[in-house]
Amino acid sequence: MNLKPIIILCALSFSAVFASAQQATRKFEPVGFAQVSITDAFWRPAMDKVATATIPACVYQTEVKTPRIRNFEKVARKKGEKHEGIFYDDSDVYKALEAIAYSLKNHPDAALEQKADEWIDKIAAAQLEDGYLNTWYTLGGLENRWTDMSMHEDYNGGHLIEAAVAYFHATGKRKLLDVAIRFADHFDRTFGPGKRHWVTGHQELELALVKLYKTTHEQRYLDLARWLLEERGHKWAKGYTWGDWKDTAYAQDVVPVRQQREITGHAVRAMYMYTGAADVAALTGDDGYLTAMNNVWEDVVYRNMYLTGGIGSSGSNEGFSNDYDLPNEQAYCETCASVGMVFWNQRMNLLTGDSKFVDVLERSLYNGARDGLSLSGDRFFYGNPLASTGKHFRREWFGTACCPANIARLVASLGDYIYGVSDKGLWVNLFVGSSTKVRIGKAEVPVSMDTQYPWDGRIAITVQPKNKTAFALRVRIPGWVAGQAVPGDLYVFENKSPETFEILLNGKVVPYTMDKGYAVVEREWKKGDQLVLNLPMTVKPVVTRPEIKQDEDRVALQRGPIVYCVEGADNDNQAWNLIVPEKTAFTASYQPTLLDGVVTIRFQAPAIQLGADGTSVQTVTKTVTAIPYYSWCNRGQNPMQVWLPRKIKDLKINY
Repeated sequence: MNLKPIIILCALSFSAVFASAQQATRKFEPVGFAQVSITDAFWRPAMDKVATATIPACVYQTEVKTPRIRNFEKVARKKGEKHEGIFYDDSDVYKALEAIAYSLKNHPDAALEQKADEWIDKIAAAQLEDGYLNTWYTLGGLENRWTDMSMHEDYNGGHLIEAAVAYFHATGKRKLLDVAIRFADHFDRTFGPGKRHWVTGHQELELALVKLYKTTHEQRYLDLARWLLEERGHKWAKGYTWGDWKDTAYAQDVVPVRQQREITGHAVRAMYMYTGAADVAALTGDDGYLTAMNNVWEDVVYRNMYLTGGIGSSGSNEGFSNDYDLPNEQAYCETCASVGMVFWNQRMNLLTGDSKFVDVLERSLYNGARDGLSLSGDRFFYGNPLASTGKHFRREWFGTACCPANIARLVASLGDYIYGVSDKGLWVNLFVGSSTKVRIGKAEVPVSMDTQYPWDGRIAITVQPKNKTAFALRVRIPGWVAGQAVPGDLYVFENKSPETFEILLNGKVVPYTMDKGYAVVEREWKKGDQLVLNLPMTVKPVVTRPEIKQDEDRVALQRGPIVYCVEGADNDNQAWNLIVPEKTAFTASYQPTLLDGVVTIRFQAPAIQLGADGTSVQTVTKTVTAIPYYSWCNRGQNPMQVWLPRKIKDLKINY
């Protein structure tokens, strides 16, 4: 049988789909990290810690403690040496380089840039003439390359591309970018319509190819990203993920992406894939992907997300189990998955212009993701439980070390998520002290933001156009102000009433309209105009839907975007012996010397404790201190709980 006409037909059909796509549909574009200077009292110290502690830890572990850089050196030597480590270790080198790229823009460091350039030279020397780059197969048997879709060749390549794009934008140097282009061209020559099928075992290349397309304006990279999405759900995959485990849901490969309606499988794989799908939908106007993304997003947020914005409750598959199965002490909530939630929700916000996606992004950023990095910057959580009897602790490193560099690159690239711009206006998504310049139409508009958020609700935004300029300024009004804990009703505030916020222009009340969660002030702006948003920062008790059995008759506390917990370090080494009755009164105050400066919540609560005889128990009233969830376990191992009981159940006393 002659298959050539069929192959040609498939290729033509795929091209026809591309040709019929609508125009790009993003409502606005993000202002990139390289254009934003961050001065924020909350985030700037964390970014400095990433520069001075986290990245040095990544460099030490990558270059000295583990063989990751050594493997690239071995390839370049061509002496038949064996690979050391795990087949996906190359990706950690690339993620560290990406974090370095962002950090160099925020925190210039000539020695660190020189180190990055040394690594890039070694990576370039390990690339084969045909563009292939993977130390596992180059050292272990090139005849086996591209034979097992589960072996992370494409995942490694995706992180190579992301690092290359970031380093190019941060430094203007293109050596790593050229390496990434050669790899992408090699992949494009090998796979695609009329060539070979390929299903990415660990999604990442899809979103990376979109970044490469946006940097190079080479259409075939976008086409290839879309083709990779189209490959899923057709039973073409082969490799240990599909063969040994026989679990197509694990890699989101049960049905084609545009037909997916529920979240399944490995949480990080899912987040990276849906980020890529949202990118492709935005750039091609593909309504099928937009429909799928909205449905899957609702399944995540309405039924499968923790209050902290963490996702992936199950450790067995590092991902999702059944709807509403959200245990606390056993919660997996991988740091990388929360990082992925930030990526995906940003893309959904750009695609739709709806602030609900930033509400979720902010929740994951300040809680589920931020928790993964210690205040010292050199200790990490892989999983992020919402309760502990004291057995959990932060680690220096992991055998599978995806999380340290991942949280480092997120914090260092925070500038990517604050502002957005279109021809008609400026969007303010996150409340982070910072400054930038945006072009609105033909006008260049300097913008600055001053705030003590998340501890204080005053946000001052000042614009400095040279000449009077007409545009719409859109400022996100967080869902928690409107009385909604999260989109949907998975978690709800006990008091659902909306709170009052205030918008002032140059000290006077100004009219505004609401559009998809944004307060819109449209006018002719002049130099020095200042818009001030005052948000209420009350303590809000949170309860869950009855389907979440683990949180039945329990309450959690939230103030602004911050989720709180009770930790033993503040409460006589106890966190499991407390009861929080209804109508408990809460007070909040800023503690500048505690945990690098945090607002704590204090309240009176009944506590069960052992009697003096050691055999009896008694109930006493105690003053309890709650701290931000992200800051727990920075003072050693001790018990912790986010969800506190309303009744005497599941109580444990440390003694």
